[in-house]
Amino acid sequence: MRIAVYGSGGVGAYFGGRLAQIGQDVTFIARNENLAVLRSQGLKVGSIAGDFVIDKVNVSNSPREVGIVDYVLCCVKSWQVLAAARAMKPMVGPDTLVVPLQNGVEAPDQLCTILDAENVLGGLCAIIAFQAGPGHIKHSGANPLIRFGHLDNHADPRVNALSEIFNHCSGVKSSIPEDVLVAMWQKFMLITPWSGLSAVSRAPLGVLLEQSETRDLLVQSIEEIYNLGRAREINLPEDSVKKTMATLKDIPPNSTTSMQRDLVRGRPSELDAQNGAVVRIAHEVGIDTPVNRFFLYGLRSLELRTRGALSFKRRTKHR
Repeated sequence: MRIAVYGSGGVGAYFGGRLAQIGQDVTFIARNENLAVLRSQGLKVGSIAGDFVIDKVNVSNSPREVGIVDYVLCCVKSWQVLAAARAMKPMVGPDTLVVPLQNGVEAPDQLCTILDAENVLGGLCAIIAFQAGPGHIKHSGANPLIRFGHLDNHADPRVNALSEIFNHCSGVKSSIPEDVLVAMWQKFMLITPWSGLSAVSRAPLGVLLEQSETRDLLVQSIEEIYNLGRAREINLPEDSVKKTMATLKDIPPNSTTSMQRDLVRGRPSELDAQNGAVVRIAHEVGIDTPVNRFFLYGLRSLELRTRGALSFKRRTKHR
């Protein structure tokens, strides 16, 4: 099997690294300093599931040079999906499967505007990982999980084969959901309220759960997304809100989200794909999502500043 990883940050480099660790033919698509370090020094991963190093990494900045592969793991940020879809086309043949691993629920539809729908799966992952430096990944929380399948849930030996490969990787659990859209929305219910509230408050998850006010906001935001999913005819189980809160309570209390970390560091975030998507979809179906709308509007000025569309400075008060 030939596997390409498009986007070699925390998610892509971790899962791609685990595949390379067991001898799979993996090529990372990277750029700039990350590309140079991966070429010259390999990939270093510090993980709560066991540190490892891949000394010799197949890496390129040219999908055309890589050519057609069996699978592409699309691991860029959600706001980069359309550009990634256009760039990865030389690697996508008639039998290639593309697995999107972004936060949010819109990536498959975005990929399908550029690629043939037959090539595009639904997918999600669970991991707390980030790029500590070029060629260096830190996995600091969550047992790595990856799930994917066709959007209409039809059986496919190619999907089964990739899932089986992942299950041979150390510390990685893979499965094919009975309904991949339900699985994606279940993650959407977990990550989006947490991302929005943590970015507004700048607090880690444990604090959000300990304080009754922020805990109530989490529940209300989760309920909004549950109702939105049901309005979109996503067959979410009736106990989804309760299970989402239970899952959050099992996550290490010092955990933060990538959206929180990005906005704190002045980098573009996935705000539009998370709380923005909630508000956008809610408008389409005619329901109200006030908590998620507050997260979106409260964070939008920070997001615009990170993208160079808005400039403001903190003013110092003089007495």
